[in-house]
Amino acid sequence: MDCKLLLQSTLFCFAYTQTNPTVTFTVDASSSSGHRIPSTLFGLFFEEINHAGTGGLWAELVQNRGFEAGGLNTPSDIRPWVAVGTETQVLLGTDRSSPFVKNPVALRVAIFCDAEDSSSSNQCPHRGVGVSNPGFWGMDIHEGATYKVKFWLRSTASLSLSVSFTSADGSQTLAQETVEVDSKSCHTWLNQSLELKATASDHYARLSLTSRNRSVFWLDQVSAMPTDTFKGHGFRKELALMLADLKPGFFRFPGGCFVEGDRLINSFRWRETVGPYEERPGHYGDVWNYWTDDGFGFFEGLQLAEDLGALPIWVFNNGISHQESVPTELIGAYVLDTLDGIEFARGPSNSTWGALRSQMGHPEPFDLRYMAIGNEDCWKPYYRGNYMKFYEAIKAKYPDMLLISNCDGSKSALDHPADLYDYHVYTSANNLFAMRHQFDDTSRYGPKVFVSEYAVTGNDAGRGSFLAGLAEAGFLIGIELNSDVVSLASYAPLFVNNNDRRWNPDAIVFDSWQHYGTPGYWMQQFFKHSNNASLLFSTVQADAATNNVLIMSALRAKNDSTGSDYLVIKAVNYGGTALNLQLVITNMPSSDKIQALDSSMTVLTSANLMDENSFLQPTKVVPTVSKAETAGPNMRLTLPAFSIMALQLGLSSMDADM
Repeated sequence: MDCKLLLQSTLFCFAYTQTNPTVTFTVDASSSSGHRIPSTLFGLFFEEINHAGTGGLWAELVQNRGFEAGGLNTPSDIRPWVAVGTETQVLLGTDRSSPFVKNPVALRVAIFCDAEDSSSSNQCPHRGVGVSNPGFWGMDIHEGATYKVKFWLRSTASLSLSVSFTSADGSQTLAQETVEVDSKSCHTWLNQSLELKATASDHYARLSLTSRNRSVFWLDQVSAMPTDTFKGHGFRKELALMLADLKPGFFRFPGGCFVEGDRLINSFRWRETVGPYEERPGHYGDVWNYWTDDGFGFFEGLQLAEDLGALPIWVFNNGISHQESVPTELIGAYVLDTLDGIEFARGPSNSTWGALRSQMGHPEPFDLRYMAIGNEDCWKPYYRGNYMKFYEAIKAKYPDMLLISNCDGSKSALDHPADLYDYHVYTSANNLFAMRHQFDDTSRYGPKVFVSEYAVTGNDAGRGSFLAGLAEAGFLIGIELNSDVVSLASYAPLFVNNNDRRWNPDAIVFDSWQHYGTPGYWMQQFFKHSNNASLLFSTVQADAATNNVLIMSALRAKNDSTGSDYLVIKAVNYGGTALNLQLVITNMPSSDKIQALDSSMTVLTSANLMDENSFLQPTKVVPTVSKAETAGPNMRLTLPAFSIMALQLGLSSMDADM
């Protein structure tokens, strides 16, 4: 049989080809075999990079909602807001008249035309004039969907204000409501809230606020969000569902370099990202160079982790940015700030910060068990001194908190206490695959390993190549085999808005209305059932050349839908030749038997190593699942060249069959 030909159609074959190298994979399936894999082994790392949250996972449609992105000095740059109407009809500007102390800038809109003016040069057009916002490279508005629009409004006189979603050029109205303000209340800032139901669709729509009255009015904190979000908590549904489908054990957030900032003035400050959105000042992320209103803040990160069924891992700033380091003798205020952050997450609802969390809709504490003291700061000035101040203060008040050091302890012991240490690796495909045994010789005593950032980068990666995913899968099987010392691992970065690529590759690509997973995303699907499974003892018998391109693992996991167990055999063939695999399962409990009808084979491969997915071909490189109808404890199959394979063998209890 020509397995190369078969590879193109079914992606795997069970028939041997005599010229292929042979591999014998023996699995000890006894109940005492191996060890339990941590329930947290494979998870997610979220960073505000590539507009991952702002203009991405966070479903807010309005960009620069509070008009603070241009700075606090007025007049200021209000982009991407633009005028609706000509210069003779409307004038936009900013002043510091906002009712919100932390967000003092408001937008002033002066309308010079009027619907009642019969003069052709001064009569407002039928649709009115005012201001519009295109969102983050377009707002995706769907016919039949409902959107919540909120804003604050003040005017000098009575006002009729049209609030609408329109097509990008303003020629078509997709949804519209009108706000009427009388002369008695117009001088006071009023909170306006309304729902717009779309009667037509446009992937690149804009929000417009217009009037046909000669008037002056002010706007602030303009928000528009779909009412249908993930778990009702404000996350863009289709993107969050892609995360949920990976069944993550943890959710590390909010960075990354975003936590540090290039300068400390632009670092992530947790307390400025909680409470009402109107009171969040937002900040400029000077590492990835864009403004965020911080709608996706500390609370939202904790909430998303809970919604995903994952444990949150809070990465906090330890007084260190890319350019600055606070001396240890001055770090005390930072330590107290962090303790307040823990109280916000874990404190009772009658505590100072726990009460704020409760007011935000979550009276019960979040399950915060892990914290990382900084990000990639190990060799920066004052890190070790600062680290110990945080470590001692947190452990004194929260002795159960698991603290993560930025210093790598995989080859030599740390010189400071830690529960885990961070390990980051970005490299070529060949290098990463060669690192599949990276932790084989790591000490099993002392802190555990957290591989919080890994990926193939550079020429091998492109914008997310199959080659990159192939090497990453080999690296992850190595982590799986060493899961007695590696407790957590996550790919990075997670998201990229295709309109603002700051980093390549990324797991999930999106724009205002489309999305797809790169091979690096689909590779992770092979590991979503590994958390809390049992890793089984196994051995590979092959010649030296084959061992250089092959890595395999075996585990026993539980099917969440049926409650029954199954065996999973995973393999990465990093070589250009198909391999004949002889699978031998020994010491299987007498109560178990393999059910061929409940068994399947999943394979990820592609015709070209540099193949990528795209908006035009979102499923060019995705796993293919086929029935393994000849499955049994002793079986032969062929591993295609350059492939990731998972053989899932359904188990049933013989006692239950009697």
